[in-house]
Amino acid sequence: MKKKILVANRGEIALRIIRAIQELGHTAVAVYETPDNEALHIRTADEAVWLGDGPRCDYLDIAKVIAAARKTGAVAIHPGYGFLAENPDFAKACEDNGIIFIGPPSGVIQSLGDKVTARRIMQEAGIPLVPGTSSLAPGEVGVKEAVEFCQTHGYPVMLKATAGGGGRGIRRIDDEQQLRAEIPVARAEAKAAFNNDAVFLEKLVLTPKHIEVQVIADHEGTTIHLGSRDCSIQRRNQKLIEIAPSLISDKQLVDKICQTAVQAAKAANYFNAGTVEFLVDKDYNYYFMEINTRVQVEHTVTEMVTGIDIVRTQIKLALGKKLAFGQQDVQIRGYAIEVRVNAEDPQNNFMPEGGKSVDVYRSPGGYGVRLDGFAYQGYTIPEVYDSLLVKLTVHGFSWNETVDRLRRCLNNFVIIGPKTTIPFYLRVIEDPDFKKGDFNTSFLDTHSYLLDYDEVESEGNKLAHLIAEIHYRKQNPYAI
Repeated sequence: MKKKILVANRGEIALRIIRAIQELGHTAVAVYETPDNEALHIRTADEAVWLGDGPRCDYLDIAKVIAAARKTGAVAIHPGYGFLAENPDFAKACEDNGIIFIGPPSGVIQSLGDKVTARRIMQEAGIPLVPGTSSLAPGEVGVKEAVEFCQTHGYPVMLKATAGGGGRGIRRIDDEQQLRAEIPVARAEAKAAFNNDAVFLEKLVLTPKHIEVQVIADHEGTTIHLGSRDCSIQRRNQKLIEIAPSLISDKQLVDKICQTAVQAAKAANYFNAGTVEFLVDKDYNYYFMEINTRVQVEHTVTEMVTGIDIVRTQIKLALGKKLAFGQQDVQIRGYAIEVRVNAEDPQNNFMPEGGKSVDVYRSPGGYGVRLDGFAYQGYTIPEVYDSLLVKLTVHGFSWNETVDRLRRCLNNFVIIGPKTTIPFYLRVIEDPDFKKGDFNTSFLDTHSYLLDYDEVESEGNKLAHLIAEIHYRKQNPYAI
């Protein structure tokens, strides 16, 4: 039966979900704020509801989103990622209003969103954990707890917001003086970002690989994994390049990590799609980090190597269907790489380029190429949202073929107007360590020379400048 499903998000992920809804024969309802009134997601959806002037506040307004669903007759809401996606109050509001939340139940989101509670659940299930504390007590008592932990386990440690996520609310601490100074600052930032000032400590795993596993569970408790991903190349704890499967050569270790992810999901009574994240140290010990209770930005690489549509599966499970495939049906074929093409200046500390217009947009294509984006020629980038323009994902039979395909696509990708991360990625994929698959979370710190580039070096940017000149001369025919 045809149903209305509301997408409580914007940008590329809103488009991604809308397409899945329409493919399933349902009606897609979009929501938007005033700065997004020219956005593609509201043009692609079957219906669109204006939430308010924003920015951001209306996308985060639970009452307005629920009202939009009731007004349009939507029976379900997909939250995407970011905004309200991991907010247990939003999931609970859906439940209370008889609206299907496309994701895990609110209680699961609540438990796993609290990093200390999640650690306790995993500890009871025998999942390997990095040494850490509970939420630190308020005031000087909490500072004393932190100092005692560091005296036992040593520095460096990571000071984290208990309710944190997405790389936010994390800071490295190298000595006691810094620890005492940073705890009140971290509490204030956590309160502002998550409305929760609780913080805790974890022993820092130096230069680990960041490995994650996609899991999916249905209402009957059947839980499977879709293989591993490597998300080690990051800046400021946020991912830039994602790869599937992991390039760890010890396949037995990777299989063990994937099985541990399934074990972790079952321990948390997980439902729908989620991601279990791990750190793997230089000695190939692995430690549970967190479970993200939503679809991930990088779900595309898993879809490319498995052929399984994760978002489509999410919707079907939420509407009461059982998993249509088992673990034995999941086959990993080849490799996939995703790069996030952001409107940012990598040479200026990745400063966002919001407010600029996309004067020329010429995307690559061909075999094994996927684009998830919402930018187009003439699009003005809002200054008030994330700087992501498009995700470029490529697939190949071998690692070398995949890197070659990514190089070709980046060279063919022309975006004129804002500076982007494209020339930076071209430098990264030519690096010998990247070609060998030898990288960890310290990659950018130890390869800072990758930011030393000339934007016109690549053939793609030469073409870009040529197109820009043609565009300019059409607008200014008498220019010398």
